[in-house]
Amino acid sequence: VQLQASGGGLVQAGDSLRLSCAASGRTFNNYDMGWLRQAPGKEREFVMGITWSGDRIYSADSAKGRFTISRDSVKNTVYLQMNSLKPEDTAVYYCAGKRIGRLMTTSSYDYWGQGTLVTVSS
Repeated sequence: VQLQASGGGLVQAGDSLRLSCAASGRTFNNYDMGWLRQAPGKEREFVMGITWSGDRIYSADSAKGRFTISRDSVKNTVYLQMNSLKPEDTAVYYCAGKRIGRLMTTSSYDYWGQGTLVTVSS
């Protein structure tokens, strides 16, 4: 599966953004999908993930109450709605897919998009 992330940009603290990840390939619906991010000088970290069926969602503590993940099996797209953005959310955001392993574990992911930059100014 090939992944293409989009929707990043420069926003102010408190604003919202919606990231999209378009997947190509017939097996998209077989993959758990996640959004991960990497801030400058920091390791890549898990943000949110959704199972292949959409029945379970996992969130990092930093995302709880502010971010929402969803997937559209018809459009082969995963979304990350980010509200109440903070300067500490500044990072390159990656969408990724996996078949096995834990959703919250970065090393579980097999397929990665190219990343989209989110910059939140104070």
